[in-house]
Amino acid sequence: MKLWYNKPASNWNEALPLGNGRIGAMVFGETAREQLQLNEETVWSGEPGNNVNAALYSALPEIRQLIFEGKHKEAQALALEKIPRGAPAHLNYGMQYQPVGNMFISFPGHEGATAYTRDLDIGNALASVSYKVDGVTYKREMFSSFTDEVIIIRLTADKPKSISCTLGADSPHKSYSVKTQDKQLVLAGISGDSDNKKGKVKFQARIQPIVKGGTVAATADQLQITGADEAIIYVSMGTNFKNYKDLSGDEASRAAGFLAAATKKKYSKAREEHIKAYRKYFDRVSLDLGKTDAANKPTDARVEQFAGGNDPQLVSLYFQFGRYLLISSSQPGTQPANLQGIWNDRVSPPWDSKYTVNINTEMNYWPAEVTNLPEMHEPLFAMLKDLAETGKESAKSMYGARGWNMHHNTDIWRMTGPIDGAFYGLWPMGGAWLTQHLWQHYLYTGDKKFLQEYYPILKGKALFYADVLQEEPVNKWLVVTPSMSPENGHQSGVSIAAGTTMDNQLVFDVFSNTIRAAEILGTDIAFADSMKAIRDRLPPMQIGQHGQLQEWMHDWDRTNDKHRHVSHLYGLYPSNQVSPYSHPQLFNAAKNSLVYRGDKSTGWSMGWKVNLWARLLDGNRAYKLIEDQLSPAGYEATGQSGGTYPNLFDAHPPFQIDGNFGCTSGIAEMLLQSHDGTLHLLPALPDRWSSGEVKGLVARGGFVVDMRWENGKVKQLAIQSKLGGNCRIRVADNLVMQGKGKLQKAAGENPNAFYQVSHIKEPLISPKANTANVELPQTILLDLETRKGKTYKLVAN
Repeated sequence: MKLWYNKPASNWNEALPLGNGRIGAMVFGETAREQLQLNEETVWSGEPGNNVNAALYSALPEIRQLIFEGKHKEAQALALEKIPRGAPAHLNYGMQYQPVGNMFISFPGHEGATAYTRDLDIGNALASVSYKVDGVTYKREMFSSFTDEVIIIRLTADKPKSISCTLGADSPHKSYSVKTQDKQLVLAGISGDSDNKKGKVKFQARIQPIVKGGTVAATADQLQITGADEAIIYVSMGTNFKNYKDLSGDEASRAAGFLAAATKKKYSKAREEHIKAYRKYFDRVSLDLGKTDAANKPTDARVEQFAGGNDPQLVSLYFQFGRYLLISSSQPGTQPANLQGIWNDRVSPPWDSKYTVNINTEMNYWPAEVTNLPEMHEPLFAMLKDLAETGKESAKSMYGARGWNMHHNTDIWRMTGPIDGAFYGLWPMGGAWLTQHLWQHYLYTGDKKFLQEYYPILKGKALFYADVLQEEPVNKWLVVTPSMSPENGHQSGVSIAAGTTMDNQLVFDVFSNTIRAAEILGTDIAFADSMKAIRDRLPPMQIGQHGQLQEWMHDWDRTNDKHRHVSHLYGLYPSNQVSPYSHPQLFNAAKNSLVYRGDKSTGWSMGWKVNLWARLLDGNRAYKLIEDQLSPAGYEATGQSGGTYPNLFDAHPPFQIDGNFGCTSGIAEMLLQSHDGTLHLLPALPDRWSSGEVKGLVARGGFVVDMRWENGKVKQLAIQSKLGGNCRIRVADNLVMQGKGKLQKAAGENPNAFYQVSHIKEPLISPKANTANVELPQTILLDLETRKGKTYKLVAN
């Protein structure tokens, strides 16, 4: 569980990430001048305030009418007048996530080091550097403490009085200062202006060394350590941010408070407590896909050679690296992981490193439940509470609707208006997708208190669509308009449309989840009935002239369309509306769409496709996408899409963290699926993983699964039931109980144990479409009656 290298990082995409959810660092590992690039999650440009554009409301009737008349270009032109490409004077397109700055540790005379190695131990959340100079071995160990809210660096040498170095700092911000105070180095600044907002987030970093032997001296803007046996350096950060509408905090007292508390604790104790807190999460899941000699090579070399070699352990490492990143960038009580998690070195990062909610933010959290990290989901749920408040303004002012709404982007100020102009931004569906995470969390945990707490958010989203759906003139379906299929145009320069397939799928899920939640909680019975009536009038999924699942309400798909978004396949993954057992024609059409779209794409898109091919039960194609992803990244200047940087960060390019999370969830999906009424064991196992073992994956219904397989078949299985009740298992070979328990063959193909899928409409099929059914692998269904808290062991007979 280590990423390791035999040379320092030469750029940010080779540096190694540390984080505790709130604060992060990228460690470069240079011998003569170590650099830690620092982040604190609440350093964003701008200030509180929404970006709702009420000008849209008066134009809605005409825009809708133009769309229904087939005048999409004219409709988009009118929408662009109201939501222009450039932000109007009173609005903005979202703020930028920004860095704090850099800390430097300069070691004179260490330029000619030998025996160099650096690593990131993701099993313990520790980074280290080791090398020799003039016969002395120097070591650095670093971590972002989960228990003490500081970054801690320990410098040691195997010869006394050998540690002499200078501590300095800087920042890319226009407004910052560096000074020494009481033998601490203090970096202070204020976030940047952006669009029409003034930067008002004040931040401070405090750096304090504690040495054994030797001395610490201060200049105006540096600290000098001379002749020490050991040095422990503490880095603390704080801001004035309290919440999305309150900047009344005291950044100086926060940074000072964290530092004062941390320096009272011995390094050994701080290290031990940090590791224990981290491993509480990380150790829940293990994955063994085998190991070859390739695992002995440096990580960058393994990435370069993966596609042409045999290195199954790199897949396990990459899977766990995604879990490491989620634990390190999304802790209870923190902000959710943004487009780059918490790691960013630019004041104007790509896409502002915001929360892009037409897939990217959601993808960040796909691994949370299945890889046994439900606590990491909590920051997203907390953000949803904020958005349900700021989104009321968007719903009322822009659409004249009840409930709440947002579009395809938000930021730390919880903006809910359109961002990036009408072509990309006029998509009132972001909240619809985010609320799926509430329902999924309930399906995995069965937590009725959680469902009760968040039910008003589900209901508010359903109220919005109940008000904004419009009757289209041909089939009298109820559709969302204006909208789009995210970021894709159905004709040159035109995205605006009505009743896109993804919108229909999302609204279907919003209504279905709210109806089911109301039933479980015994509330809003009349409202739930009204939603059922509306849901029955949504458009069905349609199979078009190329045998494809249509992306739009009209049969506009092009077989040569290689767009990175495959939005119409939301119903296949992450939703459950396309089942090989219940709707084989839709299943086949979704497969055709994915084949037409192709494999090679941006990093996050390939991460999504791993999950999609897993849902299509094609493990070899899913593995091929992993190979495409685990290939050397194209840097921004090359224009090459996708791949993986030497530090295992996903490349769009540039870096986006969602591709890491997407591949982690995709690997889990290849091994275990639970969306379609059963625990489907090894549903998409590639030939390359003929034998292996996984422990700790979680299925809907509250089941924790350990299994070992050989020659593609399950040999041993243990299922822990957290909630009790029936556990229906789908497996390719027979299993028998080991010990107490009741196991029997199941009756029926579609029990809907965890999901309701039977009310999905049959698809409309173009007369030209090829609707051949899919050949499915032979499986058997077994019912296991479980009791809460018990573990059941099964073996192959």
